[in-house]
Amino acid sequence: MSAMPSRPDEWPTTGPAYLPADADDEALLLSDPDLSGVELELVAAALRQPRLSAGPLVQAFEQRFAQWVGRRHAVAVASGTLGTWLALRALGIGPGDEVIASPCGWHQVAHAVTLTGATLRLAEIDYWSGCLDPARAETQVTPATRAIIAGNVNGHPAAWAGLRELADRRGLALIEDSTEAIGSLYQGRRVGSFGDVAVFDYSQPSALACGEGGLLLTDDDALASELRYLRARSLGDRRSVSIGARVPLQAAMSELTAALGLGQLARIDEILARRKQVEVGYVEQMQSFEGIKPPYIGPDVDEVHWMLYMVHLGKRFTASACAQIVEDMGEEGVEAVMYCQPLHQQFHYQQLGWHRGQFPLAERISDRAIALPFHGHLTPEQVRFIVGTLKDSSVNVGAGAAIY
Repeated sequence: MSAMPSRPDEWPTTGPAYLPADADDEALLLSDPDLSGVELELVAAALRQPRLSAGPLVQAFEQRFAQWVGRRHAVAVASGTLGTWLALRALGIGPGDEVIASPCGWHQVAHAVTLTGATLRLAEIDYWSGCLDPARAETQVTPATRAIIAGNVNGHPAAWAGLRELADRRGLALIEDSTEAIGSLYQGRRVGSFGDVAVFDYSQPSALACGEGGLLLTDDDALASELRYLRARSLGDRRSVSIGARVPLQAAMSELTAALGLGQLARIDEILARRKQVEVGYVEQMQSFEGIKPPYIGPDVDEVHWMLYMVHLGKRFTASACAQIVEDMGEEGVEAVMYCQPLHQQFHYQQLGWHRGQFPLAERISDRAIALPFHGHLTPEQVRFIVGTLKDSSVNVGAGAAIY
C-alpha cells in the first residue's frame, strides 16, 4: 500500500469491498458498520504519518463534513457528550442557568448539561415524531433558561421551524443534536444545519460509524473559534501564561477516527442507499402485522434516514411484555432492544426530583417501542426472519391475540 498522498483530494474514495466477519455468523446484530477498502486504506495511511492527533485527516474531515451539511465551521471532538459540554461552555452556560431538553433521544448529549453544572429542565415530546415539542418546551422556559437542546430522534427531524421561532423570540441558544439522523432532510436542508450549533456523535449505531468521536457544526465565526480553543491545548500553547484563563479539555479527535470518518463520508450516499433498501424490506414484511403502521414521517420532512428500525406495539402491550419479546428474539439469535429509557426514569435524574408519570408520551414510546437490527448488511431473507420472529413472539406473549 502506498504512503499517504500529499494532497487531501488525492486520498482514496473507492476501494475493494470489505465486510467484517461476524464472531457468530448466525447472530443478527442490531448494528454492523458498513466498512470498505476505503476506510482500510485511510487508516493504514494515518498510521504511517508522524502525527496521530490534530493532523491533516482531522482538518479534512471537518472541512468535508461541514461542506456536506452546508455549514461554515466544523470542530471535531472526542464524543458527542464532550462536544455538547464544549458548546455549552462556549455559550457561557453553567451553574445557575437552565437548559431545556427532551427526556427521549441520545441521552449522552443531555448529560452534558449536568456536567456544566447547569440545571436540566425536561419537556414533553411530540408523540408521532418522538422529538421535542416546541409548544411544550415553551412551558418550561423561565428567566433562568439559556438554551434548548433538541434532537432528531431516531432519524426523524424535529420541528425546527417552531423551535427556531421559539428560540429567537425568547432569546435562547438552540443546540441541535443530529446524532441519530445523518442524511435526513427537513424543508430541503440536511439535519445539522438548524441549530446555532449542531452536535454529531459517531458511535454505533450511527449510519456514519467511527467507533467513537463527534463533531460540532456552526456558522458563527466567534463561536467556532472558542470551540477550537476549548477543545484541546495546542502545541503553540505549551508556554502560554493565558491558557489558564479558560481551561480547555482534552477532547480532540484522533487521526485514526478522522480516517474512518473520511472513508465513511466518501461513501455516505452508498451507505444510506443500502440502509434504504433494508428499510423497504422491513416495510414490506411488516404488512403481515395487523395494526402495525409504517414509520411516521412529518409533513415538513423530505427524507428520513432511520438510525434503527423501530416498531411501536399497541396499547395492550406492557413494558414487561415488550421485554419478553426482546428476550425471545435474543434466543433466536436476533439482537433487538427496547428503544430507550427516558431520562426522568433514570436513577440520577430521579434523585433530582423527576419521576415516572410526568411525561406520559415519552413513557408510552419507551414502554412499547422495539428497535430491530438495521444496517446495510442485512439480506431480504434475514429481514423476513427477523419480522417473522417478532410476530411469533408478539402472538405468544399476547396469548394469541391480535397485535392491537
